[in-house]
Amino acid sequence: MENPEKNSGDYSRTEDLILDVPDHCAGRRLDQVLAELLPQHSRNRLQGWIRDENVQVDGRVETEPKRKLYGREKITLRQKADERETAEAAEDIPLDIVFEDDTLLVINKPAGLVVHPGSGNWSGTLMNALLHYVPGIGEVPRAGIVHRLDKDTSGLLVVAKTLEAQTDLVRQLQARTVKRQYLALVNGIVRRDNGIDAPIGRHHVHRTKMAIVPENRGGKPAITRYRVLEQFSHCTLVECSLETGRTHQIRVHMASIYHSLVGDQVYGKPDPRVPAFHRQALHATRLGLVHPLSCRLMQWEVPMPEDMRELIESLY
Repeated sequence: MENPEKNSGDYSRTEDLILDVPDHCAGRRLDQVLAELLPQHSRNRLQGWIRDENVQVDGRVETEPKRKLYGREKITLRQKADERETAEAAEDIPLDIVFEDDTLLVINKPAGLVVHPGSGNWSGTLMNALLHYVPGIGEVPRAGIVHRLDKDTSGLLVVAKTLEAQTDLVRQLQARTVKRQYLALVNGIVRRDNGIDAPIGRHHVHRTKMAIVPENRGGKPAITRYRVLEQFSHCTLVECSLETGRTHQIRVHMASIYHSLVGDQVYGKPDPRVPAFHRQALHATRLGLVHPLSCRLMQWEVPMPEDMRELIESLY
């Protein structure tokens, strides 16, 4: 192995780091071996480097942290700037602002904009935009973000400008008094209005996905109400109301009753009878809450974005 002193610290600031796998590591996982050879880095960070295609084993890119090694392989950590350093950088990204005062900021998020930095998206996020647009919001945890929308979901999202406002909004979310309505185009014909009360948790195999999981196995309560707005030949436009705010809640719940969202490649399969769509057809159209400072009940609404409107028009 190369001199560890030469390569200590962030590998991205050196030449590519070449590591020889010792014989005694035979049969162990790639991430475990890296953790032994590079104790200055956490296991989570090393797994992130693997999944981000920055690790090669005997010259081949390896993206699976659980991959077993035989011993005597050569591991190459490719030179790359550590994008995590950009997670809290202010960036001049345009925002579609629906409402703003000294306490709140309500934004109409476009599809494609990631809300919070994470693996594979360490810059160009809503958080980076907020750090640029609102002076001092970096002093508020998560730059005032209290709830999220998936990257490819569009629509309304509220941000707190102060710690007091953020605390109040989090309490409202926990009390389920924040009202959120979504427009969703789902596969199949939904016959009547109804609701889904099924706990959601991390998928036991595919850890990047969510699933219906019993509460005694880690699932958290999740309730979605839906109302039929319009039926088409092979799909239905519904309005979904959230009583809880679990990750991917609408997508998981609607797929669980065999009405996955049009365009959702994670929880559904394309129906050849429905026009192809580049994202899940989901839009947060209405948001209601109690203003943390004035205590007034406030509500905002934004229309369906152009891409979803064009999709709906193509169904007539």
